[in-house]
Amino acid sequence: MQWYYTKQGQQFGPVDEAELHRLAQRGEITPDDLVWNPTFGDKWVPASSVETLFASPPRMTPPVIVDEQPFGADGVWGSTPNRDLMGMARESLRNHWGLGIGVMLLNQIILSVASQLIPIAGLIIGGPMALGLCLVFLSLARRKHAEVGQLFSGFSRFGTALWAYLLMYLFILLWTLLLIIPGIIASYAYSMMFFIMADDPSVKARDAITRSKEMMRGNKWKLFCLYWRFFWWMLLCLLTLGIGFLWLAPYIQASLAHFYEDVRRGKVTEKKETAPDVDGSYQRQ
Repeated sequence: MQWYYTKQGQQFGPVDEAELHRLAQRGEITPDDLVWNPTFGDKWVPASSVETLFASPPRMTPPVIVDEQPFGADGVWGSTPNRDLMGMARESLRNHWGLGIGVMLLNQIILSVASQLIPIAGLIIGGPMALGLCLVFLSLARRKHAEVGQLFSGFSRFGTALWAYLLMYLFILLWTLLLIIPGIIASYAYSMMFFIMADDPSVKARDAITRSKEMMRGNKWKLFCLYWRFFWWMLLCLLTLGIGFLWLAPYIQASLAHFYEDVRRGKVTEKKETAPDVDGSYQRQ
């Protein structure tokens, strides 16, 4: 991941994460200097707010990653390794673990209680709840204000969210009737649908599904590898009688939000965008 930084009013970069740590270790970047990477949007942040920046340097990412190739056969893979996406998710949740745990827990309780009271209630409200959940974690990923109330924001688009939810499960079911593997592949193809809807309030259900399929073309294996990285964490959570899932669930959801951000950038722009100026304007090349 590429970083930019300011020093005495001048903007420098891009540099990779390892170089940023080296600069911090040598004192060339101080805690009061501003830093930026694409996950911050238009906002520059103090270097002191970047976790471990002034601790020991991170291990450099190997140039070749077997399970997470930076580019697929058609050249549209997300460029950020999954291990970095998980690190970005932890950074997003820093000081927000309570919100993440609370939102995931509240979402599960509402769906469970609704399904117990009315068998099809979970299906009816599943779409709006999924949309609200994506909005919360997308806000966290972009370092914007996030709150519990956003979990229910999907009900303002109840019809679209419900229709998208029903279409998604219908298509997955039809593919699964053929074979299990096509059904799994379909679920990965539609996995970004609610993030797209959270990002674009005007998008229609069918368009969100189509855009998710396009976004995930060449990225399904990368998403599978991201899920696989959580497998051992899931086993450890079972040893805690499920209590560990309180922390693992928001960790996974935040990682998915950063995964969406990564593949979205690779799909929606063909221009190379540099860091925004401190005044919020952009330079393009």
